[in-house]
Amino acid sequence: MVVEMHAKSSVSAVPRNGSLLALAVCCGLGVANVYYLQPSLSQVQAEFGVSASQVGLVPTLTQVGYALGMLLLAPLGDVLERRRLIICKAILMIVALLAASMAPTLGVLAAAGVVIGILGSIGQDFIPLAAHFSSDAQRGKAVGTVTTGLLTGILLSRALGGWVSECLSWRAMQEIAAAMMVLVTLVTWTLPPIPPTTKVRYSALLGSLLTLWKAHRPLRLAIITQSVLAATLGAFWSSLSVVLAAAPFHQGSAVAGAFGFVGAAGALAAPLFGGLADKSGPLHAVRVGCCLVVVAFGALLLFPPSLWSLGVSALIFDLGVMAALVSHQHLINGLDPSARSRLNGMLMTGAMCGMAIGAAIGSFALQSHGRDGLWAVGVIAGAVALITSFFHTFKGQRNV
Repeated sequence: MVVEMHAKSSVSAVPRNGSLLALAVCCGLGVANVYYLQPSLSQVQAEFGVSASQVGLVPTLTQVGYALGMLLLAPLGDVLERRRLIICKAILMIVALLAASMAPTLGVLAAAGVVIGILGSIGQDFIPLAAHFSSDAQRGKAVGTVTTGLLTGILLSRALGGWVSECLSWRAMQEIAAAMMVLVTLVTWTLPPIPPTTKVRYSALLGSLLTLWKAHRPLRLAIITQSVLAATLGAFWSSLSVVLAAAPFHQGSAVAGAFGFVGAAGALAAPLFGGLADKSGPLHAVRVGCCLVVVAFGALLLFPPSLWSLGVSALIFDLGVMAALVSHQHLINGLDPSARSRLNGMLMTGAMCGMAIGAAIGSFALQSHGRDGLWAVGVIAGAVALITSFFHTFKGQRNV
């Protein structure tokens, strides 16, 4: 009875637009820490005197950490008091960001990046909060609002990181990020306590992920296809600042960060593919997304290098990757309604692993074969994802 009364009071406590906006901002600030450094990697490379492939290890390891955080820390929100969990993560994130800002070597920076990536799962913790604090009639809108904060944080973090790094330094960006996480901590502190939603052991929650993987072939194929597509994001964005710093562009971190706005424009248009998924089945939209990726990177191979071609291609391939993600979410959410959070978590973990692998491959390709090698990675990844999508059907059904 006490829990029921608490739940009712919680619903009336937070669902107002201002409170939802605060949750959305905290969500975006939490995940943005994973991406602030990417547009200023050329500064890091110059300061430590390392190669492109060596500096590429920083975003690679950060993405690996993010994937681990999604897989291992996100389920804790179901078995621990969520407000306390978020505050602990935020405090640890502040420490990790300050450590990154003072890193004396690339190795220390990479180690701090792993911790930042793991704790970056804090952004995902605010989405269930929106559902918890909202009535049934407002839950969809509330979750959508906070999810938009997550997406905006990912997309605009590169622009902010590039601009601050250009005006101040990449170290200053990490310090500013730590200050913003203090704000996240204070906002979370004002929320009412949130009791755990299940008494299931943490080990059992993790074990159920393997059960879901084995039970649903479409889930396995969706994760594989999306991870291959996400590799193009890792390859492009983790190497962009190095590409722009070299001939014929000779541009700094601010320009690299500004490309985040271009990527945002493409990614935010991706939900339009939901209509195509409703009408023709999600796989049609997935395949269109794969084709957009191939076309975007193919154009970079064929046309002379310019900021315009880079910008247009970034818009097109970001649109393709995010359109496929929206369609894959549409697909897997119909597999097991009782496990939607875990299914989405598994899909996003696969995507983060793909981004990490793509960042490593992209750095190696750029170091070994220049820009064309990097663009070729994008073409190959898009083609592999497209081929994989044709194995992606339910028994006895078409266009699912």
